[in-house]
Amino acid sequence: MNPFDVLTNEIDELVDSFSSTAFVGDLNMGVTQYSFWMFVAVVVLLVLIFAFVKKQQASLVPQGRFVNGMEFLIEFTRDNICKSILGPTWKKHFPFLATLFLFVLTNNIIGIIPGMRPGTGCIGTTAAIACVSFVYFIVMGIRKHGAWGYVKSLAPKGVMFPINLLVWLIEVFSTILRLITLAVRLFCNMFAGHVVMATFSLLATLFIAPLMQGVSAVAIGQAGASVMWVAILIIIYLVEILVAAIQAYVFAMLSSVYVQIAESDEG
Repeated sequence: MNPFDVLTNEIDELVDSFSSTAFVGDLNMGVTQYSFWMFVAVVVLLVLIFAFVKKQQASLVPQGRFVNGMEFLIEFTRDNICKSILGPTWKKHFPFLATLFLFVLTNNIIGIIPGMRPGTGCIGTTAAIACVSFVYFIVMGIRKHGAWGYVKSLAPKGVMFPINLLVWLIEVFSTILRLITLAVRLFCNMFAGHVVMATFSLLATLFIAPLMQGVSAVAIGQAGASVMWVAILIIIYLVEILVAAIQAYVFAMLSSVYVQIAESDEG
């Protein structure tokens, strides 16, 4: 049997398996596979942070790969997500942005482990994180300029009426769009990446299955093709690890940019 003959049906079932399903309660009031692994990621992140703090306090000089690795992540967040974008106000926003970056990163990495799901592979989760980021930079803008001042800051100064009103409406739409793009970008990248990995894993399984049923020239040839699919899968797996880190960085970096825009005196 040609593995490609059953591939379409198998892929349909595969994609369906990535849909949110509740194993406790229902989709309205329950725990899905994505929310479960999100809770696992939260626990893992808390354990890592507490272990890091304990080990860091035990010595003045960082010792061990774990401590040095955690310090690298924290310094990366400080220098590349906070300081370089926010300037002098970076310390005020560092706890929030560091939490955002590490939370998304942990969820993304957890999801790469076979048999697990990324909490960020569900649009509901990414939408919730995006809402937190959205509310945060709006609140920061209001704190800096006042409610009415922030509303007015969405339109550039020096532009005559009615052009300034048109620009203001565009900026309001653009601001709301940030919420959508934050949620959709992260969800699509994580969901699509895992579907691609699962597809190549499925191909490897389908092509080696005939060899399990009996030895023949055709079965041996298909098993050879299965080795190729596995090789491609390994490459995609490594790329997905990189994508997981990049998407966490992009999410936190964009949130930092939006905070900087909200607090900017230019308008």
